[in-house]
This record gives sequence, C-alpha cells and structure tokens, in this order.
Amino acid sequence: MLIALQVLISLGLIATILLQSGRSAGLSGAIAGGAQALLGKKKGIDDLLNRISTVLAVAFLVITLVVAML
Repeated sequence: MLIALQVLISLGLIATILLQSGRSAGLSGAIAGGAQALLGKKKGIDDLLNRISTVLAVAFLVITLVVAML
C-alpha cells in the first residue's frame, strides 16, 4: 500500500516539476525572454506549482523513510 502511494506521489512530483516554467538561460532564453517581457508571465501558476512540488517532495521523503524502516 505504501509503495503504491509512493509511486503516485513520485509521478505527481515529476509532473509538477515538468509543468513549471524553466529559468531562462542561454540563447533560447534570450529569444524567449523578450516575449515574456511583452506578454507577461504567469506568476500565480508558478507559485502554485512550486508549493505543490514542495509538499509532494516532503511527502515523498517521509514515505520513503517509512518504507525503508519497514
């Protein structure tokens, strides 16, 4: 049961991390950075995904430690 919960949490963690917007770097960031300045950035969604990924990471850590102790 705990292993299944751990798998679900890890999949949710992977999904929330992949959905977050990346930090602009390099040439592609320079090109996309102008578009972000013009169109604006969805800060609220990034904050929400950041909080969700933090909660999922803590839950993953706790469940991993519990499974390791069993």
